[in-house]
Amino acid sequence: MEVSPFRGICYNQRIVGDLARALCPPYDVITPEQQKLYYEENSYNAIRLEFPAESLEPTGDRYQRAAITFQQWLKHGVLQLDSVSSFYLHDHRFEYSGEKKVRRGLIARVKLEPWGSGIYPHEETFPKAKSDRLHLMRACRANFSPLLSLYHDSEQKVAPILSEASRAKPMIETSVLSLSTGGGQDEGGEAHTLWAITDPDIKRELSQFLSSQPLYIADGHHRYETALNYQQERAQEQSDSFASSVIASPDLIGTKQSPTPMKSGEAFQYVMMELVDFSDPGLVVLPLHRLVRGIAPSILGGLEDQLRSFFVLESVPLKAGSPDSSGLPADSCLGILGLQPGSLVVLRRRHPDSIGVSLEAMMPGNRSQAYREFGVSILNHIILDKVLSGAKDLDVAYTVDLKEAYQQIKEGKYQLAFLLNPPQPEMVKAVADAQDRMPSKSTYFYPKLPAGLIVNPLD
Repeated sequence: MEVSPFRGICYNQRIVGDLARALCPPYDVITPEQQKLYYEENSYNAIRLEFPAESLEPTGDRYQRAAITFQQWLKHGVLQLDSVSSFYLHDHRFEYSGEKKVRRGLIARVKLEPWGSGIYPHEETFPKAKSDRLHLMRACRANFSPLLSLYHDSEQKVAPILSEASRAKPMIETSVLSLSTGGGQDEGGEAHTLWAITDPDIKRELSQFLSSQPLYIADGHHRYETALNYQQERAQEQSDSFASSVIASPDLIGTKQSPTPMKSGEAFQYVMMELVDFSDPGLVVLPLHRLVRGIAPSILGGLEDQLRSFFVLESVPLKAGSPDSSGLPADSCLGILGLQPGSLVVLRRRHPDSIGVSLEAMMPGNRSQAYREFGVSILNHIILDKVLSGAKDLDVAYTVDLKEAYQQIKEGKYQLAFLLNPPQPEMVKAVADAQDRMPSKSTYFYPKLPAGLIVNPLD
């Protein structure tokens, strides 16, 4: 992979004021209610670029409105293009489970390559989300939020450089903002510190090391695949334009006025990423629990007996009426709320020698071992596809919040909540290294990177 610095576009804090109120999460975790809140939070909030609303602005194509807003902000100095190319060091401060954490990342421009060519996915994607992002990218020709990718700094070559860079005066330092950032986990708010790394020697050193490392997409699969599609579109446009120029003026070939083909350094051939070390202490990965409804009473009534064919079931009484925030026992596959009133049912794998059906025999034969051992895979293939195969109209929703899952069951909005263990970063890497993919919505890297901190122009 080619990892390089770039000239980013940043908010002008003299106009915007407190930058914390100009940022928003990426589009895929913003609810309609949150979208409205971000619109009201600040007239320059990046929500108008990242996720423009249909109902909160005048009629018209929302993607074109985002493009017009983007150009107006550039024209009036609300957004400014940096004078020199930089790597942007980003400290993302947040609180999780009562503990203050910092996730350190390096925002860079990464050359787009097909999956498996130095860049590896770990989750399946949805076509609809890619279509939405492609419309926005076509209109605005920019990346408003970075993808989150992981790398291994096993020799500790990058960490000392970043540590030294963080001693300088930051270019951006936001206050703590507690406005919801998605996922129901915004306990103590978030804050951001950003430094621009401009020294040519340091930039060269960082680029050489990171370009030699495989990168693993943690968050942003849809946006990466969209960027690949956009790259192909722009390359085709340039190719067609070049061919038309040659046909129109064949006598110019070889002269100073000769039309030029696409150059390798074109901005649309890159995408903005924030690169984080696998061993970073601030790297938090949460599970996405499943909420399910649409199960006929006859099927639900026999579910426990069917599950005993595959799992050992343990009933754990709920303390204070809701699940323990510490999650599931480490040796469990998953847990179920709603199966037994007042209890969490914990599922563990049956021993191969015990009576029952082998989980291994029921898992897809064309999948990697890492995929087969993953909790979401077991849930999808064994429970949803096999045990609940008679429930033809299952409605599945997702949440990272245990309290929300419990509340949805308590209020009868969903019949069952399937709770999952947090996926470890090593599991993500193992699935990706096997050139396999976890089911969609298997991981939730918390907190989400903000949109608007740095913008990457694609022209």
